Amino acid sequence: MNDFLIENYSLLTKSLEILAAVTGIFVYRKFSNSVVKYFIYFLIYVAILELVGGYIIYVRPNEFLHFLMGTLIEKNYWLYTICWKIGAILFFNFYYFKIIENNRLKTVLKYTGYSYLVFSIVYIIANGNKFFHMSFPILSVFGAIIVFTCCTFYFIELLRSEKVLFFYRSLNFYISVVIFIWWLITTPLIFYSMYYSSVDLSKPFRHPEFFGDLNYITLQKKIYLYSNMFMYLTYTFALLWCKPQND
Repeated sequence: MNDFLIENYSLLTKSLEILAAVTGIFVYRKFSNSVVKYFIYFLIYVAILELVGGYIIYVRPNEFLHFLMGTLIEKNYWLYTICWKIGAILFFNFYYFKIIENNRLKTVLKYTGYSYLVFSIVYIIANGNKFFHMSFPILSVFGAIIVFTCCTFYFIELLRSEKVLFFYRSLNFYISVVIFIWWLITTPLIFYSMYYSSVDLSKPFRHPEFFGDLNYITLQKKIYLYSNMFMYLTYTFALLWCKPQND
């Protein structure tokens, strides 16, 4: 079973993301007048990002993107830095700014988002030579802190309101619990990114040496896969189960 999951890691992950996105499209009318519509847009965005980001498996000899070998974009670090490490964090900052009502908390989120964007741009410019060749752990750490802050603010506000009596009906509650747990589990993995330093694009995609240390990569894939299964299946369930609320 584990071998099947690992061998089909990419397919399973993309399938789960597409499932959540399609479910969001299916129930869009239900949430079209609420802030949840932005979350549905985000799910579609993530699904497209994953499909586009998979281009690196074709950047090899005898594949149709072979001409990218040796170029700055032969790896997809640049894409995920911009669209996930920065884009996703700014989205959640924006989303929680929309659903949180306390003005002080909203102000904190507002300036936190601006600060993160400015810091990210400055850091990328200062490390431009690495932008296309590696991920930036510091952005992941700061991004995780922002996500935790957003979730904490939401939980605090929820506990102080009557909405806590019906928390299980709120899609935002499920979103908050899931992303808090997901980032809590996956953030420590960024400190082991050194295991990717031996990527060899001349190797076949399923070759043990393509991504680096096989044992660690297998463990990492399992963690990400199970985390993604938990996240996207919960999103799918919540989109179908929950009803629009003024939260």
